[in-house]
Amino acid sequence: MIRITAYSLAAACALFFTACQPSSPDTENQGSPPGLDLSLMDTTADPAMDFYRFANGRWLGQVEIPSDEDSWGAFDELGEKTSEKVRTILESTIEAGNYDPATDQGKAVLFYQTAMDTAHIDELGLKPIEAELRKAEAISSLKELEAYLIESAPLQANAFFSFTAAPDRNNSAVNAGFLNEGALGLPGREYYVKDDEETLRLQGEYKAFVSRVLQLAGAEEQAAQREAEAIFQVEKRLAEAQLTKIQKRNPLLMNNPRAQADIAAMTPSFDWKAYFQAIGLGAVDTFIVMQPAYIESLENTLSEEPLDKLKAYTRWTLLNSALAYLSSDFEQANFDFYKGVLGGVEEMSPRWERVLNTTNFSIGEALGKLYVDAYFPPEAKAVAEELVGNLKAAYGERIKKLDWMSDSTKEKALEKLSNLRVKIGYPDEWKDYSKLEVRGKEDGGSYAANMMNVSRWAWQRKVEKVGQPVDKGEWFLPPQVVNAYYHPLYNEIVFPAAILQPPYYNYQADPAVNYGGIGAVIGHEISHGFDDQGSRYDARGNLRNWWTEEDRSRFESRTKLLVEQFNAYEPLPGLFVNGEFTLGENIGDLGGLNVAFDGLQKHLEEHGDPGLADGFTQNQRFFLSWATVWRSKYRDEAMKKQVKTNVHAPGMYRAIGPIVNMPAFYEAFNVGKDSPLYRADSIRVMIW
Repeated sequence: MIRITAYSLAAACALFFTACQPSSPDTENQGSPPGLDLSLMDTTADPAMDFYRFANGRWLGQVEIPSDEDSWGAFDELGEKTSEKVRTILESTIEAGNYDPATDQGKAVLFYQTAMDTAHIDELGLKPIEAELRKAEAISSLKELEAYLIESAPLQANAFFSFTAAPDRNNSAVNAGFLNEGALGLPGREYYVKDDEETLRLQGEYKAFVSRVLQLAGAEEQAAQREAEAIFQVEKRLAEAQLTKIQKRNPLLMNNPRAQADIAAMTPSFDWKAYFQAIGLGAVDTFIVMQPAYIESLENTLSEEPLDKLKAYTRWTLLNSALAYLSSDFEQANFDFYKGVLGGVEEMSPRWERVLNTTNFSIGEALGKLYVDAYFPPEAKAVAEELVGNLKAAYGERIKKLDWMSDSTKEKALEKLSNLRVKIGYPDEWKDYSKLEVRGKEDGGSYAANMMNVSRWAWQRKVEKVGQPVDKGEWFLPPQVVNAYYHPLYNEIVFPAAILQPPYYNYQADPAVNYGGIGAVIGHEISHGFDDQGSRYDARGNLRNWWTEEDRSRFESRTKLLVEQFNAYEPLPGLFVNGEFTLGENIGDLGGLNVAFDGLQKHLEEHGDPGLADGFTQNQRFFLSWATVWRSKYRDEAMKKQVKTNVHAPGMYRAIGPIVNMPAFYEAFNVGKDSPLYRADSIRVMIW
């Protein structure tokens, strides 16, 4: 239930991995040029020896990670300010009582208001999902398990397998149905298949968490412990059958069209024909099986595992997916494990922040209408459109000058660039929430019940897409979320309204700061169309090879150097960044920063160089701007989880990783061979 995500990172490459909290304000630089805060730098450091400290040293020394966060970064200020704005809209509307709960905007307000009523939520306890839990508990045969999985599909708890709709990889103009792996309680496969001391400790903590929740749900202690062990064993078996996180990054491995009859043969113990018929897709012949070996492995799981274990896992996936929306004892247990044990967070963030985040990704565009009306000026969109145009032109020039790519492949790359769609601010057509039912307390509604309704609504939209033309106007982030993304199947870059503010863009700042901020963001997203994943899709978003074998080989030789560079970064003793896992984002950063730098040079040629600002040249301020937006601190637990599960490298390495491959950085700060930042010409990476 309620596993609602705005979009899949398997299909879209986002700039960031999480929302953030505020950095310190500029209190010492009143009167200085806006855009860079010198009070947060450490100008006693030598930029040629430790550029990250030079750019961020005082910030690193004085900022503490808040007790309700597992990490802390420079982007946090904008995330917090934006959330406060949206909160103001919601709470002032609730106080005034002047909203119509039948409208989309009114539903967003009512959703938030109902979720904020903790007294009512605590009074209800487990009641909102008790009926569903009883159905799972009543399963007495494999046939009844199958019937339950079919009936409960709209709740999207994803026991054993999951289903979604997205553009067909081979024909991106039409939506296809996709079958993929089932839900796991731990963050990923690695947490189940490794047997080092730390992994075994976390497995034990997870079992204790499961047991705790089961006891809260009414189980006796010893029975809960036995059931927790059974649940873990089923999940471990499912995890072992999954592709590795590196394999999942290869879209060729995840694109496996199969006829219904073939899918049925993979897992004879499950009636796939009945499943597809029940969800309304019985007439569809072919689906994309993202991991055929995994779907085949379900046959052994279903036929060999005792029914009680299968039933326990099924019930658990439902319960676990709902914990954050139930009474405080369930929510606390959820926090203690997922944020406390796995992230090292000391206390929950304020309730309004937690509820707002859920609202954003459940009924986000309805809320986005309110945000855009109140805070998004048309001028911001015009500025972003101009910047995107400049950077697309600069990217084209870089492609034309590549010395490692043949003319035939360059032609295809330029075609893809010219067909790149750009979305800025907010959708031209908003999502229609008229079929979504949101109820307040007075009408028998609750936080969990409304989330179940969101899940059912999203499921129906998903099913109705299969076999239909792709809506190229659809957005996968709401306007009030600070982020940006590239979607390879749409060949588009998207910049929600909230990102078009400082520190990304400041109309008062000098051009270097803006090109090192929003310019690099734009360049990063464009570069995703040409990273190790995005480069496998053509100008229309189809998974089709447009490379010569020689060009692909040269491309991979260059990306291998980038993998090796990031493999050497060691954020904690013995913990190394996985350069292959983070490759796509690292290519995005490297390409984005290079094209943004070219854009700055073009801007200075056309408009003139404003000269020194705070004693720094425009080129220096460009690199400082980039480094400051990636300043960050992590708790040890959060850093371990980041490296294991996140396709983005930790912020400090994103700040430094690209620039040490750029000759302009060496020139700007006189970086010589004696510097630990120095990389010999033979290993400096230039891809796009």
